[in-house]
Amino acid sequence: MSIQIKAAGPAAAYGTLGLYWTFAGHGFPFGRDDPRNGTSVLRTLDPAVIAPIFAGMLLITAVLLLIMHGSGSQERHPSHEYRSELPLPAGHPTRAARLAMLGWCWAVVVALVIVVPDTRLLTLAGYLPILIVGAPFGWPPIDYGIVFNWQHANQVVCLALGLLVALAVLRWQRRTAGACEACGRDDRAGGWTTPGAAARWGRWATGVAAAVPAFYAVVRLAWAAGIPFGISDEFLAEMQRTGMVWAGLGLGAFALAGAVLTLGLVQRWGEVFPRWMIGLAGKRVPIRLATVPATFVALAVTAASLGLYSEPELYTSELSLAHIPQLAWPLWGAALGAATYAYHLRRRPACRDCGRGLVRSREPQAY
Repeated sequence: MSIQIKAAGPAAAYGTLGLYWTFAGHGFPFGRDDPRNGTSVLRTLDPAVIAPIFAGMLLITAVLLLIMHGSGSQERHPSHEYRSELPLPAGHPTRAARLAMLGWCWAVVVALVIVVPDTRLLTLAGYLPILIVGAPFGWPPIDYGIVFNWQHANQVVCLALGLLVALAVLRWQRRTAGACEACGRDDRAGGWTTPGAAARWGRWATGVAAAVPAFYAVVRLAWAAGIPFGISDEFLAEMQRTGMVWAGLGLGAFALAGAVLTLGLVQRWGEVFPRWMIGLAGKRVPIRLATVPATFVALAVTAASLGLYSEPELYTSELSLAHIPQLAWPLWGAALGAATYAYHLRRRPACRDCGRGLVRSREPQAY
């Protein structure tokens, strides 16, 4: 079963659920009916309007994915040996049709992974370790029904669906461009995607991607230590009274750990497990062990920054040091995405489908 078929099924199912929300008149998890939608880009929209749009968007996408499955098909080479050329795609759509299909599907991907999620998804990811560890001890004292709710579940579903559709569309885009569907390589010079080039621009992206969360962590950890960094003494006292300062401590620790792990994208220990890791020492770090969580964080941060910048309070309240790290979230998301892609380009192995990449060194590279 092709990836386009695998993505079309969930898209059609979720689109059908959108039709139910449309005709039932209730249950749509986004828009004005979301009780905690303060940072959602969709918070002012009427569910009666947005629900049918949501349903139609996904159903049309499902149809386009089925069309992609049947067009631009490409033979798989029976061996893993290098070939200088791949067969030209069969059933290749016209240029206009291809651009229209790609434009629609990528717009839907952006809507699902960037527009629908808001700051709550990033907050949930930051709080999750604390909630899991503290749950048996009844700490922190919160209502778990508020954290694990219908709206959050749908944000996670939309993110997962968007990533699945993105993978399906990306493979078709490569296929119809005459490139390898699996790895995206073709016979043209690699340019900025070569391992050497990726190492150079990846260093800059990694530095920025680590600096922003580190600054965010410094602010939150200062509050936990009783230092009113960027806030008033009264507000800090209120945070200490309500326990918010400990939530900030968790987010700060999460951000600091993320900053350190981000640096691993350009360090040797990000490619080979260090000696102190018993049982793993000396073994190569699986590429996806780094790229999958980093990609999730990059998307979650970008989505959160879009919701943050849509808040009127951001432009009407007085700017302070407490706000600056959050204002830099768009830069953080873009830099982390670029750093992750550079890491992937440096470390990706030879393609098993087309054989390209056999000439590059398999030795770990530290920069």
